[in-house]
Amino acid sequence: MRLKSTLEQWATLQAVDQAGSIQAAATALNKSHTTLIYAIKKLEDQLAVQLVEVRGRRAALTHHGRTLLRRANSMLEQAKALEELSAQVSAGMESEIIVAVDHLCDPALLYAPMANFLKENSSTSIQIVETSLSKTTEMVVSELADIAIINLPITNYPAEAFALTSMVLVVSTEHPLAMLSQLTMADFSSYCQIVVRDLGAPSTTQPAQNVGWLKANQRVTVDNFDHAFYAVEQGNGFCRLPLYLLKKRNSERLKVLHVEGGSKYNVPIHITLPKGVRTGPAARRFYDFLLGKHEPTTAV
Repeated sequence: MRLKSTLEQWATLQAVDQAGSIQAAATALNKSHTTLIYAIKKLEDQLAVQLVEVRGRRAALTHHGRTLLRRANSMLEQAKALEELSAQVSAGMESEIIVAVDHLCDPALLYAPMANFLKENSSTSIQIVETSLSKTTEMVVSELADIAIINLPITNYPAEAFALTSMVLVVSTEHPLAMLSQLTMADFSSYCQIVVRDLGAPSTTQPAQNVGWLKANQRVTVDNFDHAFYAVEQGNGFCRLPLYLLKKRNSERLKVLHVEGGSKYNVPIHITLPKGVRTGPAARRFYDFLLGKHEPTTAV
């Protein structure tokens, strides 16, 4: 089927509608007044519909013109997006990037910059992989991720400081430990501890890491801090949880414990590019967004 109209004709009609007059639209499009009049007249003849009527010095779309332009607007937006996508593909943008995120990192630090990245890049999908402990190291040294948000820097992989996560000891307000005013580490040995699993241990030759374990006689092991939070909230035991998680949940059913010599510790969070010089342009762009080195581009 051969189309009677072109994108350029509809773009001309859109410009007239936005500018309010043919002369203003001609100036905006850097075309002559006569050229625009001819283009609109030709479109009207092709469709057998009057699209524009002149009211004094202004050009206004007819009812049919407005109706048809509403449909054409989405077509023009899609054409624009297609050209932007073509430019990104031509520039070698990856179709997908993998971002490994250590579970100690506040997700807000990831998803806020991501929103700006996605606004300017419609060709790259993002796969988020949550990691912890040895799994974090594995994603970097095996170069399974394009970007990795890690805790401590890994040998031979340069990293930038990214954030700081505070870890605090928490129990349910109904837990026996919540009733004690002065606590030492020895008080925890007879109670169950909620521990977040080392997500990398099953697939590596290294033993599971137990950072934060207080050598309690009994443990409940979960995959992530969300499960740990609910386990603590229901009184199953005590756990070290990120302070940002407690602030967001604002649960009145939890109590932060103050322990002699061990109430809180801070974990530095870093960001690295595991593939180094082989990192693609999309991954580098998102990396810069995460570090606040770029502001989102604005369409002209």
